[in-house]
Amino acid sequence: MDHLQVIDIKNISKVYKTGEEYLKVLDNISLSVNKGEYLAILGPSGSGKSTLMNILGCLDKPSEGSYFLAGKDINNSTENELADIRKEYIGFIFQKFNLLPKLTAVENVMLPLLYKGFSDIDARNIASERLSNLGLSERMNHKPNELSGGQQQRVAIARALVSNPPLLLADEPTGNLDTKSGIEVMKLFQTLHEMGHTIILITHDPEIAKKVQRVVYIRDGKIYKE
Repeated sequence: MDHLQVIDIKNISKVYKTGEEYLKVLDNISLSVNKGEYLAILGPSGSGKSTLMNILGCLDKPSEGSYFLAGKDINNSTENELADIRKEYIGFIFQKFNLLPKLTAVENVMLPLLYKGFSDIDARNIASERLSNLGLSERMNHKPNELSGGQQQRVAIARALVSNPPLLLADEPTGNLDTKSGIEVMKLFQTLHEMGHTIILITHDPEIAKKVQRVVYIRDGKIYKE
């Protein structure tokens, strides 16, 4: 991915139709994010930030406007192409961790590699290395319910990183954590940023937003200052 600009969004809006009503969740948003940037999209509940995250993550398309991710035109991509783009370009980190409960930590981290066609042994070796790097070498064979919240989030981060995606999208990554674990996870993001990852955090917490390079404020579906 040689593009200096990872994300280029121009004048996007998102409208949902409920019955006879039209609800405009995003209103004429433009945003660009350069390679290696670390930014937060900060806004209260209902501000449109989750919808924006879904569009950034190619889980949804805008109703109008244009979105280019690493030079690829997202608006004109098919569902299959979007799935491939997600696999290749984006690592997702969620508030609820989204780990599969029946799989061990290492099996959860292996999944993206298995989807990409890696052999079981190669996937296991790479996943083990990722978990070791995040201080979880002793917990690899534990299932999510045997791990603390902070450990589960680190497993989720390892899974997001395992295939070296150019972009990390984190939706309220400390929302389900106690203060100490939240601080540890934010330190981890700082380290990942220093390693050159492009990171976008979605948050409602101004304290979290203080830890990043740049803050984009969203309210009522609009970016009102940067």
